[in-house]
Amino acid sequence: MPVHRPGTTRRTRFGVAGTLLAALSLFFTLPSAAQAADVPVRGQAHLGMGVAAHDGDTGSAPSGSATQTEGVDVSGHQGNVAWATLWGSGVKWAYTKATEGTYYTNPYFAQQYNGAYNVGMIRGAYHFATPDTTSGATQANYFVDHGGGWSRDGKTLPGVLDIEWNPYGASCYGLSQSAMVNWIASFLNQYRARTGRDAVIYTATSWWTECTGNYGGFAASTPLWIARYAASVGTLPAGWGFYTMWQYTSSGPTVGDHDKFNGALDRVQALANG
Repeated sequence: MPVHRPGTTRRTRFGVAGTLLAALSLFFTLPSAAQAADVPVRGQAHLGMGVAAHDGDTGSAPSGSATQTEGVDVSGHQGNVAWATLWGSGVKWAYTKATEGTYYTNPYFAQQYNGAYNVGMIRGAYHFATPDTTSGATQANYFVDHGGGWSRDGKTLPGVLDIEWNPYGASCYGLSQSAMVNWIASFLNQYRARTGRDAVIYTATSWWTECTGNYGGFAASTPLWIARYAASVGTLPAGWGFYTMWQYTSSGPTVGDHDKFNGALDRVQALANG
């Protein structure tokens, strides 16, 4: 006859209960793990990362007869870029991602930024903003210190503030509309103080409306680079009566996102010269 030991049944019950609790805990944490898997690693953001998901992508080519100049924008995702091929296809200007937040610099920046220049393109650099990590002025300094500066050489465009959906969390980075406007102003003011130029704002109308309340106070001095993957740019953010640049597709020929400058090549040169 087996010998009954006091406490054995109790310990067994506790063991079973503990196993069940552990299993339930794992079950309830699985959705969070799946969600986390969809969040990119910091530094992987780039111009237009959220455009198709939020605004759609019609796959249509730009319409209209106005004179426009083809451009391209690239980031670390493209690696070493075949600039001669792009130049031969008619691309005359380019922007390269330089920085993100105050924690990332593009490892391919030198090849991309200098490569565009060396084939004859007018080039510039952009910064992917993360308003939830550090102040606008701090990020402007980081950008200028890591490739985002400007010089009046006729071949360098002013820096771009890429301000759009947050790929790492809440769309508006947890900021109120007024706080977002203040953050952007802080970046723009510091960039101007460091370079003597007004930075370009890259954004989408839907994000701008949601996250700034469709603020129109920057339009008087800040060129607009609008993101919309369709046959026309659609409605622009408040204050801007026209766009300077338009990112119209994320799947252009050869490599990178493709863009139109709103004017002939001499207007691109005019923006470079300030």
